[in-house]
Amino acid sequence: MATSKILAGAQVVLPTGTVPGGRVIVDGTRVAGSAPGPAETEVVDLPADHWVVPGFVDIHNHGGGGASFTCGTVDDVLKGIHTHRLHGTTTVVASTVTGEMDFLAQRAGVLSELAEQGDLAGIHFEGPFISPCRKGAHSEALLRDPDPADVRKLMDAARGQAKMFTLATELPGGIDSVRLLAEHGVIAAIGHTDASYEQTVEAIDAGATVATHLYNAMPGLGHREPGPIAALLEDERITVELINDGTHLHPASFELAFHHAGAARTALITDAMDAAGFGDGRYMLGPLEVEVKDSVARLVEGGSIAGSTLTLDRAFKRSVTVDGLSVDDVVRAISANPARLLGMYDKVGSLEPGKDADLVVLDAEFALKGVMRKGEWVVTPN
Repeated sequence: MATSKILAGAQVVLPTGTVPGGRVIVDGTRVAGSAPGPAETEVVDLPADHWVVPGFVDIHNHGGGGASFTCGTVDDVLKGIHTHRLHGTTTVVASTVTGEMDFLAQRAGVLSELAEQGDLAGIHFEGPFISPCRKGAHSEALLRDPDPADVRKLMDAARGQAKMFTLATELPGGIDSVRLLAEHGVIAAIGHTDASYEQTVEAIDAGATVATHLYNAMPGLGHREPGPIAALLEDERITVELINDGTHLHPASFELAFHHAGAARTALITDAMDAAGFGDGRYMLGPLEVEVKDSVARLVEGGSIAGSTLTLDRAFKRSVTVDGLSVDDVVRAISANPARLLGMYDKVGSLEPGKDADLVVLDAEFALKGVMRKGEWVVTPN
């Protein structure tokens, strides 16, 4: 059972700003507004140069710890979830990859059970409704147009746990599928797309609200043909996913996106695959073989980048120490914004009374020192 705790002395990041020498009070599984009696409370004294931030929320993640969300057993999925918790991600959405429709429906059933019991925050279907021109690490033979009937089949298989679909909205059925998803409160994300600027604007007007890993798997930004990147960056209705691992994005591209979208419209993601938190080697991403070398994942055939080996603690540290973002802005992008997208901000995404006691302790150099989920230490501060 979770016990009452007071974390004291560190810099605490709240929605209203950072509090030096602050306190976070935990009563059972939740953040509390006032401390319980001293006899039943554990006090955790933290150095003044440490940080206490909300637990990270990852809306795009295919696995980790050598285990796959896309095709692994229940135990495999739980292993992947635990791996990312060790790195500060206390809320995770499981992402699929392109496969046969019947397989994806079966997969949705497995993942939805874990979502129903609280291990996952839902399911993100990345593929098969994407462009063969921008397929990335997806099997071209299994791609299909986003027919609303097929989208509905996967929604139904997910039993209310479908949180997001990535679509190439310029394909036949794309706009109708966006409208279907919006009507059911499911995120329509534009990605793996060959859309023009005008086609992207049409999809946003139809209800799309997320850009799947902006820049990656879409046409580049052009001065005469601005393409989807310009449309996604300029529209206040769009939250842009960014993979800040130093491989997927040049620092200047990351800065450009963050400057235009701002802290309020950015969600830092991992797009992690099995090797995250595990190591180099050969892996399978759906039906395709991936080689991870020097922590970079690429398809064995063709060499396309195949997800990442990123964990969100590394993304946090890089965003502050390399890109020069403020801690408050990174917290919005790595916790608050994705929680809002998922409709979970009443439970996670900030350190406010009544919310789940999900938090991360970082040292002065932004190395992870502690992780708490629902009042229990996953990583005890040392």
